Amino acid sequence: MLDIQLNSFVRRIEKANELKAQIKSSGAKLSRKGRSRHWRLLGTWPQFQNIIQQAQSFEEPSWQWVIETLKSHQPKPQIEDLIEIVKTNPSITQQQLISQTDCTLVEARKAFDVVEWEE
Repeated sequence: MLDIQLNSFVRRIEKANELKAQIKSSGAKLSRKGRSRHWRLLGTWPQFQNIIQQAQSFEEPSWQWVIETLKSHQPKPQIEDLIEIVKTNPSITQQQLISQTDCTLVEARKAFDVVEWEE
């Protein structure tokens, strides 16, 4: 479960009620922190991906900072995930793997080594 703080959420965006409805429909929980103007978003990464996709399709410029905040909390892939990506797509290069998953060069090389030595 990821916990993200959205400072001045309602003041920074336009059409806040529409974004709140999208967040609620994704299953994530949006709540105010006490009586302050700060908000808190609780959810899983798949729920956040859903919110990002819906917000991007709506094309509201003021929602961009919410999208960027959610993207910055994307969990790093595990080595097992990288190995699976390489196995399912054997023509992928190290640079493509790094750009798609935001892993390090060392992690990418390790994934390629594991796949190559298993065969």
